[in-house]
Amino acid sequence: MSNLFVCLMGIGTVFVGLICIVFICMLTSYLVRGFQKNEKAPVASTNNTVQTPIANKQEVVAAVCAVIAHETGAEAKNIRVLSFKKID
Repeated sequence: MSNLFVCLMGIGTVFVGLICIVFICMLTSYLVRGFQKNEKAPVASTNNTVQTPIANKQEVVAAVCAVIAHETGAEAKNIRVLSFKKID
């Protein structure tokens, strides 16, 4: 057998295997979507939606300031929070 034939057979086998993997992934995706058809997907939050207030906002701000102070090496009392809102 020639070297060219062996190389072409190897490359052909790899591509056939990759094509099979693509079809298996597509089939699996189709099956998973079929089982999850009854479940509703979570709705992404936009700026137009009403956001619930953050419980214990002062404690959360204090914790965030403490982390920032620890990471930057500054003192927590020198950090000023101008705005703080929940990101979903």
